[in-house]
Amino acid sequence: MSRTNQNQTEVTADKDVPLVRIIREFDAAPNKVFRAHTDPDLITQWLGPRRHTMKIDRYDCQTGGAFRYVLASAGNEFGFHGSFHEVRPSELIVQTLTFEGQPDGVALERLVFEDLGDGRTRLTSTSLVDSFEERDAWVSSGMEEGVTEGFDRLDELLAP
Repeated sequence: MSRTNQNQTEVTADKDVPLVRIIREFDAAPNKVFRAHTDPDLITQWLGPRRHTMKIDRYDCQTGGAFRYVLASAGNEFGFHGSFHEVRPSELIVQTLTFEGQPDGVALERLVFEDLGDGRTRLTSTSLVDSFEERDAWVSSGMEEGVTEGFDRLDELLAP
């Protein structure tokens, strides 16, 4: 299903710290947006660009849990893994994320689910990495396009 979306994805690189901030509003209540971030069956339906398929090895989204998944496209595979440090239903996820192609790089990510009322949610995601070089390489890798397309897919999944 494809539909026109009025919600825009805002991606900004902080000038003072090696951090990327992503803000997106959704026409769904926080519990639904949160569930789409924590249920492996839903995650495979929206995370990343359409050209990738996703295989989840494990996804234990609770405080102290861990995850690993692989995105595949055109014969290439890209593995990611991390740990969930704090998970509060419909409010907050704090996790680490490592791209296995760069195992020394670890992002600390914080996802805040803000109830805007009227069945709407603002998701604010911040990703802090070790250096400006690492952050800039991440941004220039096409991350913004992938995040935007993934969130468009999430809008489709959340549509009534």
